[in-house]
Amino acid sequence: MPVRLVVLASGSGTTLQAVLDAAAEADFPATVVAAGTDRPGCAAMKRAADAGVPTFSLALADFGSRAAWDDALFASITEFEPDLVVLAGFMRVIAGETVQRFPMVNTHPSLLPSFPGAHAISDALAHGVKVTGVTVHRVDAGLDSGPILAQVAVPVLDSDTEDSLRARIQNAERPLFISTIRQLCISIEESRE
Repeated sequence: MPVRLVVLASGSGTTLQAVLDAAAEADFPATVVAAGTDRPGCAAMKRAADAGVPTFSLALADFGSRAAWDDALFASITEFEPDLVVLAGFMRVIAGETVQRFPMVNTHPSLLPSFPGAHAISDALAHGVKVTGVTVHRVDAGLDSGPILAQVAVPVLDSDTEDSLRARIQNAERPLFISTIRQLCISIEESRE
């Protein structure tokens, strides 16, 4: 039985699309059972819907408190019984209870522990680093602080803008993320035997 993935995304969904494309391959050990977002109407959910994947949207503004949103996210993920939750450009910190309940993996556009948080690319440029990259890590209760699973370096060019550096990081990110997810899924399958 394939590993069940729930993918969370907040934006255009290019990383989600890479996961969907991989899951469509016959030899990929997982299937995407749902995709969720905190930004209703984002392009990522259209990509998921176009692939026939059920979606859910939970805008923080629609809830009376952050705790109520956290509870709704937990309930929405639970409904799909995932073996692994994949954060593919999901721009919210997830509550500790949810992180403890579900194994989660995230991708981040820096060589963690350098430049955690939402502004990693602009932070790298502001600090004048010559190398940055992408990190795939387990999600814990902290901000981009979980155990590192894989990294790849991306050079920072003197001519780089935030957009040009982001594009090169994303090109390195997708294959690294997919290969790491594949290995995690194989480990999950093996643990079932």
